[in-house]
Amino acid sequence: MSKKNKQVQKPKVEFTFQRKNYIFLFIGLAFIVLGFILMSGGGSDDPNVFNPDIYNFRRIRLAPTLVLIGLGIQVYAILLNPNKNKK
Repeated sequence: MSKKNKQVQKPKVEFTFQRKNYIFLFIGLAFIVLGFILMSGGGSDDPNVFNPDIYNFRRIRLAPTLVLIGLGIQVYAILLNPNKNKK
């Protein structure tokens, strides 16, 4: 029996997400966090006093819109194929 020199080739490790995907993931996460921060607060210390500040534009329109935009960016980041131009 002769010993043959076999070169062992290691399989090339290729990650699913590339740098561009992670950048978009963090941008989307920042939008979501900012939206939830803008939604917080507005309560009243006294339960017998109504605070109409809870229904302002920032909490009703702006913050949920930012959260939805952030979720859209997250979906885009997951579906983004950074290797598309390389082929």
